[in-house]
Amino acid sequence: MASEALEQNTRALSGSSDSSLLADFLSNTLVLRQTIPYLPISALLNLTSTSKQLRDLLYSDPDVFRHIDLTHVKAAQFEVAGIDHGGEVWRNVQLDEYLTEDDFYSGPLRGIFTSLQRRNILQSVQTLNLDGLSVTAELIHDILVNPQFAVRILSIRETKHLNHRKLMQSLKYACRASRPDNTPRLRGLYLFSKRDVPALASSPKAATPAAVVGANWNHKSAHALKEAILDQGDDWYHKRGRIISKPVGAGWAETLLDCRDSILFDAVLCTGPRHRNSRAFGKVAITGDTATHPWSVATYSVSGCATCGTAPEGFTTYGESLTEELPLLTPLATEASNIRAATRPQGRGCSKALPKQQFVPRCEDCIRERYCFACDQWWCESCYEVPGKEEWMGVQVVALEDEANGLAAHEAAALEQPKVKVRAGYCVHCNLRGLQRRRSRPG
Repeated sequence: MASEALEQNTRALSGSSDSSLLADFLSNTLVLRQTIPYLPISALLNLTSTSKQLRDLLYSDPDVFRHIDLTHVKAAQFEVAGIDHGGEVWRNVQLDEYLTEDDFYSGPLRGIFTSLQRRNILQSVQTLNLDGLSVTAELIHDILVNPQFAVRILSIRETKHLNHRKLMQSLKYACRASRPDNTPRLRGLYLFSKRDVPALASSPKAATPAAVVGANWNHKSAHALKEAILDQGDDWYHKRGRIISKPVGAGWAETLLDCRDSILFDAVLCTGPRHRNSRAFGKVAITGDTATHPWSVATYSVSGCATCGTAPEGFTTYGESLTEELPLLTPLATEASNIRAATRPQGRGCSKALPKQQFVPRCEDCIRERYCFACDQWWCESCYEVPGKEEWMGVQVVALEDEANGLAAHEAAALEQPKVKVRAGYCVHCNLRGLQRRRSRPG
């Protein structure tokens, strides 16, 4: 709300003494550093146009334009359905003959970058948020290799028109062994996780009582949602289950491995013993062919094994594991544009009396038939061997029931010492609880 009010009033400050008062207020470095990250780029540019004093103040501090979020900038939006309609939209038939696909889809963002470069702002941008916009792989390549850019943390989650295969090639090229010193400047790339939850802003045209009440409820809902997210803690460290909801394309595991020493992602490699990067590779007997899965991107975060409390490969632990083994966490850090801030757990779950912030990253293949989606428990390779087809056939539910507790004899035995811990995505205990609930329903 403070940023909205400031943005609406900046135009009225020109030629008034209020602009000098605001300049005096922002000249306090502590106030400036705590305020600027929450102002949109449009508000900052409006401030620079109100008075020479404000313009000199804002342009003299490189941290003012360090964190730029273009997700809600109108000029950055791309509403065209496809490139075949280029002549129709731009009203110039000749454009279709010379315009490349990259020029077409990345046009809005390239125009903004040109404007920022003309104002000597682009080289100050270290955290750049392009979530949900039209972003091409060629544009990311320029950010990676063009010396005009100094972006260290880049977010391109849920973007449009992004060719992942070309993006992987650009990342591997930027991280090649023969690259120049101190390159790439980019240190963190957000790509796999969901976008940050945006704050719901009230409309300035909401004049009716009903609209005001609705806007107030929207703000309360957004506040409650943010509070709930903080209470849950951070992804990977405090949340269990599937962290990356969308399928990860082929080749990304190798890309993460090639960029391991240069660029971190909001995902990590699976450390299960079937993969070559695992500390337990070749030390634990596993089922399946490891040759077809040398590396894989982890999509699940699990705790220690439900039986032994650990994992064959060990835990990924904040403060102990190597930096390249840590995932970037959401939301994007505003206080700094470095890997240390981007990988540090920030949620309220960190304040609880936990001995360590740790998790086990696993891909779907490494928890298949080992993970229960109801109680979030799993069993490691040392404590549980996935049974074969013959063993599955031996635990089929039968109609015979024990009159004492309403369960079949083999089900009661499974409760005492289960042989098959997970079946069809649920452990024996959860399956039996569901069976009991179904039997207790009338009719």
